[in-house]
Parts: sequence; structure tokens; C-alpha cells
Amino acid sequence: MRSAAEHFGWGTDSTAGAAPHKGEVTHLAFGRAAGQNGAMTKNAEDQLAELIAAAKKAGADAADALHVQNVSASVSYRLGRLEDVERSESSDIGLRVFLGQRVAFVSSTDFSKEALAVLPGRAVAMAKLAPEDKYACLAPRERLARDFPDLDTEDKAEPPAEMLVERARAVEGAAMAVAGITNSEGGGAGFGRTAIALATTEGFFGQYAGTSHSIGVAVLAGEGTEMERDYDHASARHSADLESPEAVGKRAGERTIARLGPRKAKSQAVPVVFDPRESAGLIGYLAGAISGSSIARGVSFLKECLGQEIFAPSVSIVDDPHRRRGHRSKPFDGEGVANTRMAVVENGVLKTWLLDCASAKQLGLQTTGHAARGTGGPPHPSSTNFYMQPGTLSPEELMADIAEGFYVTELLGMGVNMVTGDYSQGAAGFWIEKGKIAYPVAEVTIAGNLKEMYLRLVPASDLVFRYGTNAPTVRIEGMTVAGE
Repeated sequence: MRSAAEHFGWGTDSTAGAAPHKGEVTHLAFGRAAGQNGAMTKNAEDQLAELIAAAKKAGADAADALHVQNVSASVSYRLGRLEDVERSESSDIGLRVFLGQRVAFVSSTDFSKEALAVLPGRAVAMAKLAPEDKYACLAPRERLARDFPDLDTEDKAEPPAEMLVERARAVEGAAMAVAGITNSEGGGAGFGRTAIALATTEGFFGQYAGTSHSIGVAVLAGEGTEMERDYDHASARHSADLESPEAVGKRAGERTIARLGPRKAKSQAVPVVFDPRESAGLIGYLAGAISGSSIARGVSFLKECLGQEIFAPSVSIVDDPHRRRGHRSKPFDGEGVANTRMAVVENGVLKTWLLDCASAKQLGLQTTGHAARGTGGPPHPSSTNFYMQPGTLSPEELMADIAEGFYVTELLGMGVNMVTGDYSQGAAGFWIEKGKIAYPVAEVTIAGNLKEMYLRLVPASDLVFRYGTNAPTVRIEGMTVAGE
């Protein structure tokens, strides 16, 4: 059994409904070492400037350097007892150098003068041996951010360990207090901070910081072979915006009780309604499919669809890096490029790819300011605050005319082919009869093709910004439900 911290990712700015981006530092949490005011220390700025200057002196044609400081703390609580209290701190610095079209990366967690002094020479020596990459490049000077909006992503006060313990105790206690709950996988709470600074030889220097508070719990109901499990969690940049542990725990307990006594559905084609907890995943797949790197490699089911209608005209999808207190907000992208709110899908039409500089160059386009990166590798395209705008019908109105259908509350496994769009996943939830939730359903598979599913998708009006990727309840006609 995974610990509560492992299950929910407490202490990080984790998001539900979207695949994690490997090495993407914009999703980490900012560390105390950066100072209480949220800015990196002057020493960090000097270190980056010295690194890229030394790289030029060692023979590099261009360079950039990234400094990341991180702290995370988490507490797990199970069956009324404290299980774990963890805290970690880290600092990383990375240097990327260009020698013509040859590129190399070095990184270090050792910030001594001696350790940092050897990085530029090593990076240049590595670049001389690297194969040419005709698409590798720094962001052009004219695309670099000059004005950094205040996105209010940092909570100035770090909660004491006692507060995290109390949040973990309260969220599990509220779930266990729901009549019929018999066991717990654990409740927990976490906090994290990340500070990021980036400098390039094109004259860019920028920095920002962000925090994350999180709580969650998973509990069980029933006995023996008739047990059911469910969960709930919440996260926010600021403590003041975090949902109460009591509300989260109560909801987790009630979700679990509602799943008792599930039936199997008969195999048929019916309307499928996705709870917001799972509908976010549908547009998470969209973000992956329109990533510039996927398009450039020709491995996306949407590679020929730019400018085409891929959703119904009632659907619009936005990526907004400047959403105030947003889970993935940032004032510039991982290459220092100015970013802004973008309509990704407008009235059903796909308007743009998500591009960093390398994928833009490969496609003969301009970066859209969607680069994300870590200290040890190249940038890659990634969404920020990615969401589907709400429709006009409430979830109840969206289901009202469904004679028989399936309401999905949990998806299991990974059954999506991003090259073809074929979609097949295990699912659990509730059967819909005459427009109402009738009884719980488990051990079924839902299947379709994402291109067809998107065209038949109708959003409800209940959009809530709980994660980095968000969608309201959605309805999709004619999906295959495989059961008995």
C-alpha cells in the first residue's frame, strides 16, 4: 500500500487529470532558502551571470543557466495516528551551452566556488563531442519577457509542522466520521515552495516563486470482498484559498459510501458523462496532442488538424499562464519568453500548437511561450493553466434527457493511443436512468476515439479551478460501454 504522501503527492503542486511533465520545474514548490520575500537571493543572480560569462570565455557561442531552490514538507496520518513527517530542501543549478549547433548540459547541487568553476569548461568540452542539433536555439532577444506580472503565486508564511499535522488529522477524521466508513488508506497534508531564476546570454534575467498547500484522504467502506474505496483532495497556492479539511474529508467519505454494492453494466453504446475529476484528463490528452514536439515528430492524432473544427462550436479551451494564484501560473516560460493567455480552441476550432523555441523552429513557426524545463535537460513544450470554458447547462440539466447512460467518477489504467486517438479505459461510477443517478457501477470499460469524442462533447456549467488542468462536467454521446 502506498503512503498517503505518495498517493496524493503532498508537498508538491500536483495536479489531477493531466500527465506529469518530467523535469518541469514550474510544477515544483519553492524553498525557504530563497528568502521570505519570495525572491531569489542576489547571490543566485550573480552565480548565473558568472556561469554564462565563464561559458562564453571557455568558447561557448551562447548559453543559459537555471537556478532552482525547493522545499517541501508533508505529513501523513492513518487511523488516528501520525505516520510520517517529512521535510526536504534542495538547490540545483544547470548550465546549457551552444557551440554552433552542438549543445551540452551540466548541472550541480554543489554550490561551492570550486564546483561551479569547473562546470563551464566541462559543458564546452561535452558540446564539442555532441552531435549537431539543427533545431537547438536560445529564445531570440525580441521574444524575451521584459515586464513580469505579479501573479500572487507565493504565500509568504510557511505553515508550521503542527498545522500540517492538524490538517492531516482533520481530513482523515472527517472522512472516518461518515457512517459506514470502515478503514483508511491515510490522510495527509503538505506544503511546498519553489523559487526559479533564469539567465541567458541574450540579456535575459528573470525570477519567480510559488507555493502550494495540499490536503487529501482515501478511505474504504464495506467488509471482505464487498469493500469499496474512494478519495478526495484539494490544493491551493495560498493557505487562505485551501478548502477546509473537514469538507474534503466528508466528501471523500460520502463518495466512498455511494460506491457500495456496485453492479455491472450491459455492453452497449450510451451517453457517457465525466465527473470534473476525470473530465480534466480528456483535455489533458489534448494538451499532449498539440505539443509542438509531438507535432514535429508526427506522433499526434491531431497533427493535421490546425485550423480545423475538432470540437463542437460551443466548446472553447484556454491556456492562461497569468491566471492570478493559478496552480501553474508563471510570468515567463522556461526559455525566458514572454507568455500570455491564449485561446487554444475557439468555438470548436483548434487555433494553435503549444510551442517552445526548438519545436517552433522545426515547424517553421514562432514559439508560443510554452517552454518548460529542468536543470539537466532541454526545454520542452507544456501547458500552464489549461482549461475548458463552462457551458450553459448544469450537470443535472446535461443528464436530464439520458434514458440510459454512464456517469464516470474514476478511470483506471492507461489506455490511450496518442498517435491514433484510440481510447479505452477501465472505469467506475454510476448508471444513469431517466436522467438521474440510479446505482453504482464497477468493472466496466469505456471506449471510443478522441477525435470523435471531442466532436460529440458538451460541457456543463460547473467549472471550478482545482488543478493545473480543469474542465467542467462533460457529456459525450455514443461511447461504447463494455460490461456484461
